[in-house]
Amino acid sequence: MVENQKPKKSAAEPQAENVQEAAEQDLDLRSSQAGNIIKKHVIIVMGASLVPIPLFDLVALTSVQLKMLHSLTKLYEVPFSKNLGKSSIASLLGGVMPTSTAMTLASLAKAVPGLGTATGMISVSLLGGATTYAIGSVFVQHFESGGTLLDFDPKKMRAYFSSKLDEGKDVAATLKPGETQASG
Repeated sequence: MVENQKPKKSAAEPQAENVQEAAEQDLDLRSSQAGNIIKKHVIIVMGASLVPIPLFDLVALTSVQLKMLHSLTKLYEVPFSKNLGKSSIASLLGGVMPTSTAMTLASLAKAVPGLGTATGMISVSLLGGATTYAIGSVFVQHFESGGTLLDFDPKKMRAYFSSKLDEGKDVAATLKPGETQASG
């Protein structure tokens, strides 16, 4: 009869399980909130990119991406510095020069009446949405691993950024404004 009895758990074991479950739920909630912050800012960037004024969209894009980074640092309780944020984003984008160049050229295409304006608006909207998605994803991964803006190494994140940029192109092409919850 003794063989069929289950070993008794110590009083600390259920508490440890509860703490671990709570930590996992907190991480899931935080990840969900981060996803909503990213989607919200992707939508804002895509909307701002539709303004037919050349180079306005690039200024708006930078501002929105910096605001997104600020929102993510608050969510992950990481100290934020505007200068560190700008340089981190710029360093990350510098690694994908063809995308940066394509976005600038697409923005300048808006100066050509008609087809140039339409092509530029659509191109910058999709590329801006994709880069915003990729930047957000990179920083979420970095913050979830315990990183800060001070120890961010864009060279180590370039491969991940490139994969998220490809994923972001698909996300930007299918994202609808109603898909995000008001957060951040």
